[in-house]
Amino acid sequence: MSSTVGIIPARYLSTRFPGKPLVDIAGTSMIWRVYEQCAKSNGLQKVYVATDDERIYKEVINHGGLAVMTDSLALNGTVRCFDAYDRIREIDGDFDYLVNIQGDEPFIRPEQITEVASLIEGCDCSIATLAKEISDPNELWEDSVVKVVLNDHKKALYFSRQAIPFLQGIDKSLWLKKRSFLKHIGIYAFKTQAIPEIKAMEPTDLEKAECLEQLRWLGYGFKISVGITQYQTISIDTPSDLEKAILYAQSNT
Repeated sequence: MSSTVGIIPARYLSTRFPGKPLVDIAGTSMIWRVYEQCAKSNGLQKVYVATDDERIYKEVINHGGLAVMTDSLALNGTVRCFDAYDRIREIDGDFDYLVNIQGDEPFIRPEQITEVASLIEGCDCSIATLAKEISDPNELWEDSVVKVVLNDHKKALYFSRQAIPFLQGIDKSLWLKKRSFLKHIGIYAFKTQAIPEIKAMEPTDLEKAECLEQLRWLGYGFKISVGITQYQTISIDTPSDLEKAILYAQSNT
């Protein structure tokens, strides 16, 4: 029987929002909200927080969750996630799959986690992720919203901060009426046997140009399977995002 571990990378020192994982959202810290949502997914056998900060570590442990300390020099969440997996293997042994969940999405749906976990188990790719159809015209042109285009087998062709594909000869105000566009949902699932190869990859020019690490994986020939989800996520990147999240939490309790 296959096994899947969920890992939530969380660092304290964020450039735009220091201490973000520990902010209070209607009485519960953000990192613990993420953990609770992950624990509700039937696609995961274990859930760990991966952090370089003792305050975050203690927050999770004190609530009865699982956490591991990682290198403070980890370049990004994926590196922290893979570093954590090496430590988790010493505790729980090997898992077949790893799901990397963003630590700043306190309202992520357990169904999304189950979707991507099921996708990686049933596909011929080493990496899987999710996308959602864009309905808000502003998102189509916002460079913080990453877009993805797929081939006929629902494998990613390219990710971009630009609106893709370009619709030649059509006024941009009509693009959403002419075809569907997909935004990337930043949750990844990996086959753990592929992790050593992924870790050894050097950054590529396209990755550097768009600041999107998934372009590195595509550039090295890895296929990425993409599932279409109907669920929206709320990411907290700034203090103003936190205010919206608190209102959302209060209205949904």
